[in-house]
Amino acid sequence: MLLTLTTTRAPATDLGWLLHKHPAKVQSFELTFGRAHVFYPEATDQRCTAALVLDVDPVALVRRRGGPAGERFSLQQYVNDRPYVASSFMSVALAQVYGSALGGRCNDRPELVDEALPLEARIAVLPCRGGETILRELFEPLGYAVGAEAHALDLALPDWGDSNYFTVTLRGRQRLCDLLAHLYVLIPVLDNDKHYWVGRDELEKLLRKGEGWLATHPKRQAIIRRYLKHQPSLARAAMARLAEEDHPDPDADFLMHEREEAALEAQVRLDDAATASARAASDEGAEVGAAGTAEASIAEAGEASAAEDAEASAAEAAKASAAGAASLDDTTEFDTSDFVERGPTLNSQRLATVLAALRGCGARSVLDVGCGEGKLLRLLLDDRRFERIVGMDVSVRSLKIAADRLRLDRLPPMKRQRVDLLHGSLMYRDARLRIDAATPFDAATCVEVIEHLDPPRLAAFERVLFEFARPRTVIVTTPNREYNVKWESLPAGRFRHRDHRFEWTRAEFEAWAAGVAERFDYDVRFLPVGPEDGAVGAPTQMGVLSCAHEVESG
Repeated sequence: MLLTLTTTRAPATDLGWLLHKHPAKVQSFELTFGRAHVFYPEATDQRCTAALVLDVDPVALVRRRGGPAGERFSLQQYVNDRPYVASSFMSVALAQVYGSALGGRCNDRPELVDEALPLEARIAVLPCRGGETILRELFEPLGYAVGAEAHALDLALPDWGDSNYFTVTLRGRQRLCDLLAHLYVLIPVLDNDKHYWVGRDELEKLLRKGEGWLATHPKRQAIIRRYLKHQPSLARAAMARLAEEDHPDPDADFLMHEREEAALEAQVRLDDAATASARAASDEGAEVGAAGTAEASIAEAGEASAAEDAEASAAEAAKASAAGAASLDDTTEFDTSDFVERGPTLNSQRLATVLAALRGCGARSVLDVGCGEGKLLRLLLDDRRFERIVGMDVSVRSLKIAADRLRLDRLPPMKRQRVDLLHGSLMYRDARLRIDAATPFDAATCVEVIEHLDPPRLAAFERVLFEFARPRTVIVTTPNREYNVKWESLPAGRFRHRDHRFEWTRAEFEAWAAGVAERFDYDVRFLPVGPEDGAVGAPTQMGVLSCAHEVESG
């Protein structure tokens, strides 16, 4: 069983740094199923190749009761292809022998880790159930040029045709850790078999190694089914997790969302300016022939004074948001000056209103589900009244961004112990959604999250949050679809963001929240977020659900 990795990026011997294997040495490693050997057939500044050879002991496999077909046929335990083809044994070897490289770690040359290198991987013999077609369907979407040489079923009997075994070459410009992750997942997928028990820990490995590419792969369902040995419950769980993490770059996605909202808000400001100018012209008794003057005023308002209008609108929006927040509790202290000075976006107004609601309900512990890059967490962390702050998100990359922006590694100890980030999904019960078995969080926030869920999955979300986690207060915000008519640049029937699965009117949101409140014994009240229009309401709607009775322990 042979795998070679080659690079031509000068100096090519840097490959040794990434693999943590010296080009001048031959190294051997004991594995539970045999031995692995690493050596370099060539190592020059122009070209360097690292070879990984697995020597699988078939007798040891039988003794460990881990043969490819168990004990159904005693002969097959001893006569099989496992010692000679790349399979799940190769994935285990990659993790154990090239573990640092697979994990993207290189302390001596860290700059190499994130560099896309010209790489070639060659697998001497790879079983491929499905033939060359599925081989290409798996690797070509990841950016590889795929070479596949089929092997005859029997050289002495060419009429029998080709077997399911191929010598495979993959060429592309990739980070080494990405190439190894692709091989780790897809080699056993092609073999459609594994030599060890597949349980939930394998699901977690799949999601970790598939981070950044599996969610967007066109064959992700087939990959998941085969990797998890066609276990439906695990496959469904993996697909559910990926469905919430189908953006390879959450940070870029967030910025795109912000730009889209900013563009829509700018359109509203220009429309308001145009309307104001037209009214001014009418009030001055302009004749029909003065229509051109009105148009000129509109253009001037939209162009020459756009910056001034935006600043004024932003200040008015912040005041409206602060007024809405104050209506939650007239005694709540909330300073919106920071938002006013910066000219808040609609997202800033959401966070201001949510923060005021949390202060108003007296929450000390807060769970932010779908916390994303951590903007709300940062506001909570800066307020000492919030003693326990937990952010949960299904996206590992989003959590990394949040950790960086919160500067968790540089916080003072007392401040650091107040906040935690959790990787998880609200589709499943998780003990971490409660402070402990007997104590729920004081409050949970769900800011612009539910519209990203497929409607059939809302029921699972409701049960996990309102029945199992059961915080005393739940704050939910979501777009108001009625307000979309204010944005001329948004085509009729289109959602505000490409990842929204739905957008609700005020009546639809209120009906959903009222149903949740009735089923799970909560009270609910509704508040607008952002500048409110008399006909279509505010751009964002917010529901505050509070436990109708004291929460029972457990």
